[in-house]
Amino acid sequence: MIEPPLAVLAELTHRCPLRCPYCSNPVDLAKASEELTTGEWAAALREAGELGCLQVHLSGGEPTARRDLPEIVAAARAAGLYTNLITAGVTLDAPKLSQLIAAGLDHVQLSVQDAETEGAERIGGLRGAHARKREAARLVKQFGLPLTINAVVHRQNLHNLPALVELALAWGAARLEVAHVQYYGWALANRAALLPTRAMLDAATLVVGAARERLKGRLVIDYVVPDYHAVRPKACMGGWGRRFLAISPRGDILPCHAAESIEGMMFPNLRDTPLRDAWLDSEAFNRFRGTAWMPSPCRGCAHAERDWGGCRCQAAAMLGDPAQTDPACALSPHHGLLREAVQAAGADGFAYRG
Repeated sequence: MIEPPLAVLAELTHRCPLRCPYCSNPVDLAKASEELTTGEWAAALREAGELGCLQVHLSGGEPTARRDLPEIVAAARAAGLYTNLITAGVTLDAPKLSQLIAAGLDHVQLSVQDAETEGAERIGGLRGAHARKREAARLVKQFGLPLTINAVVHRQNLHNLPALVELALAWGAARLEVAHVQYYGWALANRAALLPTRAMLDAATLVVGAARERLKGRLVIDYVVPDYHAVRPKACMGGWGRRFLAISPRGDILPCHAAESIEGMMFPNLRDTPLRDAWLDSEAFNRFRGTAWMPSPCRGCAHAERDWGGCRCQAAAMLGDPAQTDPACALSPHHGLLREAVQAAGADGFAYRG
């Protein structure tokens, strides 16, 4: 039996004032003229609620670039969805936030690029952004919404992880997501500049462990580690087409936000396919569901129904074939590619998101 998805990631736009070199958006960015309309998003969110989704993450790009964001939030609330705004915060002012709250916004997740201004603005590629983020966090707390800080960490900011923990406290967050970069799209193009050493990763893990213990009851810390130092792959998104779906700005219905990076795969689109049909019956969603598709050594492995074969996007990115064993698995014949990538890392400059 295929259970309904718990959450839908609504990527409202690829437009963004930041140029982060690890951006999860595809290299082929959607133009504003290609984006779903207000009515199309409202219909999609209604279908998501009817399908059984519990929450929607309103993302981008920068979702506040859409002037109709309050209408989209209201549509999500009408559909019975818990609404989480994932934002860079640099365009989030008091009037805009007030409109969103009136429309039914429940939560704000604010991204930060580093704990100190110079590093944050070098990584994000926008002067003045860090101060604007601080002000956005202040407004979120002033208006009484819960706040999560999302800190994407990598080779060039991991030394500031203790300061990022303190920033989350100072800015009033109840939750901090420490998310190591995942290497698709723009991040893959910048892998040599972003990929940490094993020593860096181990030090970061100790920082997170100590902070969790010290701040228990004050700050919840989620921790997402990179696959490149792993011996077992993650159950990416809880397994392909199991608990999560994403909708791109153009209306493509995806099993994960990075699935568009898999060359040659065709995905259903909201403009001609109901969300329920895409989730239950489409070839794309069923392609890697369960275990029947798995090659050796995944097939029959004791971990097959724990990690679900790992990440299809990573297999496609590194091996050119999404049906291969995720090279993050030590049993993969291609596991050495990760070690080689770590050894080759160390560049300083970025290729910024367009």
